[in-house]
Amino acid sequence: MVHKFFVAFIPIFVAIDAVGLVAMFMGLAGDAPREHRQRQGFIAIFTALCISVGFIFLGKIIFTALGITVADFQVAGGLILLGLAGRELLNVAPANREATDDFGVVPLGMPLIAGPALLTAVLILVDTVGLVFTVAALLVNLALVVVAFWNADLVARWMGRQGLRGVSKIVALLLAAIAVSLIRRGWHGV
Repeated sequence: MVHKFFVAFIPIFVAIDAVGLVAMFMGLAGDAPREHRQRQGFIAIFTALCISVGFIFLGKIIFTALGITVADFQVAGGLILLGLAGRELLNVAPANREATDDFGVVPLGMPLIAGPALLTAVLILVDTVGLVFTVAALLVNLALVVVAFWNADLVARWMGRQGLRGVSKIVALLLAAIAVSLIRRGWHGV
């Protein structure tokens, strides 16, 4: 049982990247008061949970309606993840968006927390280790994000800007490896 939990936990942990999210969270929050940041963080986590659980239960139905397979989604999700990981590793910044005080649902909840990596991971993990272990691993990882957001000021001070950037690069490299694995498995139809 412990093995199945960790088989589900690790890909979700890498896909969510709680430490990397702290840097993005602090960047999106800017000079906002702590209470506002925490409220937006809660909204983001709740959004990610709803989208992820909804995708667990409706993902295959949507695939059937669109005539695509899990293998198709693995290849598409893997390509997107590879692009996101490459962008992070190569420091290619996206075009600047307008700053807003309400960043909880978009972009923090979706697509930063519940993005292609997480959605692909949960869909595949349900088939691999089962619903219970996948949901349990998702909840534990989202709890880690809650802890990271709640202590974002402390984490940012403790690790420093360079430390956060370094951890984010390591996670981006792991994300690239997961992307290649998804593409390979999707290509072979496994």
